[in-house]
Amino acid sequence: MEEGANPKRYDLEERTFQFAKRVRGFVKQLPRTLANIEDAKQLLRASASVGANYIEGNEALGKKDFLLHVKISRKEAKESRFFLRLIDLGESPELKKESDLLIQEAQELTSIFGAIFRKSE
Repeated sequence: MEEGANPKRYDLEERTFQFAKRVRGFVKQLPRTLANIEDAKQLLRASASVGANYIEGNEALGKKDFLLHVKISRKEAKESRFFLRLIDLGESPELKKESDLLIQEAQELTSIFGAIFRKSE
């Protein structure tokens, strides 16, 4: 991390990156059903968009632009949670455990972005 950089900003950028990476690993293990293929595409997009929009918000031209990107990050975290709940896990206890952890992380990210938005208004 560069000198003088905000460590909290970096931590959330890294946390959202790790979330998107974990989602990708999770998707690779899913049963290949037509519904899962379509839902997984949406999940992959939403999970990456959480971090991408946060990073874009950190480079915002002003407060209004920052708040817009934080709000989008929150929306994408909620969408990620929705698709994680919708996906068919088959009978795998390992997938169920990872799904539960990812759902929890999506919920925590939703709460974090909501708090950032409220405190920044």
